[in-house]
Amino acid sequence: MPLQRRLPKRGFKNHFSIEFAVINLKDISKIQDVDLITPEVLAEKGIIKNFKNGLKVLGDGEIQKPLTIKADAFSASALAKISAAGGKAEVI
Repeated sequence: MPLQRRLPKRGFKNHFSIEFAVINLKDISKIQDVDLITPEVLAEKGIIKNFKNGLKVLGDGEIQKPLTIKADAFSASALAKISAAGGKAEVI
């Protein structure tokens, strides 16, 4: 019997999937003295080290001040919380 029939199959890896580096709103709210949040600012502050295929902002937590956040993707709850605080979400 050939070797490929004797070995078990081990799942599936989608080579076309897009894997984002994620950050929550509670982590963004800890950043002080910055009104424009970009991936470069997050790398400079040491919050995210590996951006993979982009940055996605998730809606866990709250933000109190109006911020402009630039990222590759946003969750629906993050968009709602950013706009409720008077901020802006921009897709780059």
